[in-house]
Amino acid sequence: MAQMGENEQQPQPHTVLAIDVPITRTQDSNCKSSIHFQYSLSLILTKFHAGYFRITLSLSSQALLWKILIEPIQDAHALRRVFSLIPCIAFTLLWWLALFTLVILSLIYVLRCFFHFESVKSEFLNHVGVNYLFAPWISWLLLLESSPFFTPSTIYYQILWWVFVVPVLVLDVKIYGQWFTKGRRLLSTVANPTSKLSVIGNLVGAQAAAQMGWKEIAMCMFSLGIAHYLVLFVTLYQRLPGDNSLPAMLRPVFFLFIAAPSIASLAWDSISGKFDSASKMLFFLSLFLFMSLVSRPMLFKKAMRKFSVAWWAYSFPLTALALASAEYAQEVKGVTAHAIMFVLSTLSVLVSFVLMIVTTLNTNVLSSPARNHDITQKTNCA
Repeated sequence: MAQMGENEQQPQPHTVLAIDVPITRTQDSNCKSSIHFQYSLSLILTKFHAGYFRITLSLSSQALLWKILIEPIQDAHALRRVFSLIPCIAFTLLWWLALFTLVILSLIYVLRCFFHFESVKSEFLNHVGVNYLFAPWISWLLLLESSPFFTPSTIYYQILWWVFVVPVLVLDVKIYGQWFTKGRRLLSTVANPTSKLSVIGNLVGAQAAAQMGWKEIAMCMFSLGIAHYLVLFVTLYQRLPGDNSLPAMLRPVFFLFIAAPSIASLAWDSISGKFDSASKMLFFLSLFLFMSLVSRPMLFKKAMRKFSVAWWAYSFPLTALALASAEYAQEVKGVTAHAIMFVLSTLSVLVSFVLMIVTTLNTNVLSSPARNHDITQKTNCA
């Protein structure tokens, strides 16, 4: 019995050791993984800023453009029928991609608000950073307009419209209130091309409201946006000195000059029910501004040397111009109008597609501390 007891006790230490070793290693591995995840998350939240919503502006507007181009139209021009060959599944996949990107970036920014509130506060007080706070709400409104699931007559569409528009109005009170109370001296100091995003937010909201039949609300938001657009247009036209007005990496935001009149023409088209003379004048203005910018490629030469998220500033204005050209071609029904629509729409799709590929290949550049430039650190745009 004593020998049996000794034999039973001898293997016990070996059994305990065999169990203890993997537990220790697993705990150590889990601890390292947890520390690495927390460090990576903190790094992302530190460098993330509202300027990244340029990506969602582009994808959301592209979804709306594809929805319009693939719609079947009776007696459509041959150039318009080319886009009808795009399968509906492609539009649906693009819409889901835009939604997924917007949700992810929105969640990251919410976490940034909780864990890096001072950075968000400084962004809100910055004369460039505050304008990009309009970008996520504009993206949500564009996704709502292009949604394959909700129509403007549904209650869900109307509720979501209010959810996305209220933050725009709150930011309007902050920005436009400062311009009004502090006068021309403040506006001439803080006005820059990104200020057009505050105007675009109101115009996109007006367009969505008009599609729901809320003409009075649409007219209210349109008048608010167009009045401040005229003020900004004159102010920026008088004071932009050219190449020295923006840091080299931010010069693509000059294309926002195109976006504002393009979206205004679409908003008025929705309010009036047709692409009338006012919409055409706004479209021609945006087309002229587009030609003025593309004829000066040297202005953007330095911005194209190294990849930056600012490159996405090219896509959304081009897509807005393509949307306006599609409505113009539908109204005029001429060869020239459809040729303009075809060229601009094709260019918009190609630019967005190239940007998606380049961004995918340069994700390490976006996350690198040495390459990432926060918009609140290089915003001397006066």
